Amino acid sequence: MDFKEYIRVIPDFPQPGISFKDITTLLKDGEMYRNAINELKQMVADLKIDVIAGPEARGFVVGAPLAYALGVGFAPIRKSGKLPGATIEAGYDLEYGKDTLAMHTDAIEKGQNVLIADDLLATGGTIATSINLIEQLGGNVVGAAFLIELNDLNGRAKLPENMNVFTLMNY
Repeated sequence: MDFKEYIRVIPDFPQPGISFKDITTLLKDGEMYRNAINELKQMVADLKIDVIAGPEARGFVVGAPLAYALGVGFAPIRKSGKLPGATIEAGYDLEYGKDTLAMHTDAIEKGQNVLIADDLLATGGTIATSINLIEQLGGNVVGAAFLIELNDLNGRAKLPENMNVFTLMNY
C-alpha cells in the first residue's frame, strides 16, 4: 500500500530548508489511518511487547492505537512539566532545536519489553532520549516503529546497532 499518497509535504516548515512531512492528511482518512496502524501491527507481531511508549505528541497518535491493536499498555513520553506525578527527565536535540522529555517513574516496570512508536525517525535524538528514559526505568526496548523515516538524516545511527526498526515510508 502506498501511504505516501496520503502524506502532505510542506517546504520550509517550520523553518527554511526543512521539508515537513505532514501526517494529518493520513490521519483524517479513517480507512488509511487504520490500514497504517494495522500494517505496523503486522510488522511488529513477532516481538514480545508488554507496553508501547510514544513521544509527545504525534507518537501518541501512532503509539496509542498500535497499543490498542496489540492489546498492550501505552506509556506517554511528554515534554518537561506536563506530567503530574513523579518523573525522570532527559534533554535532547531536535531536528531544529532542543527540548527535554519526561516519563512517570512508574510508567515502565522493570523487565518490561517496550516498543517505541512515533510518526517520524529523523535525526534520532527523540528516540535515543526515549530509549534512555525507558532503560533508566528498567525497561527493555525491543524495537521502534514509525510511519516515516527520513533516510538522509541518518537517525538510525543514534540508535543501538541491533535495534529493530520498522517504518512504513522512507523519504
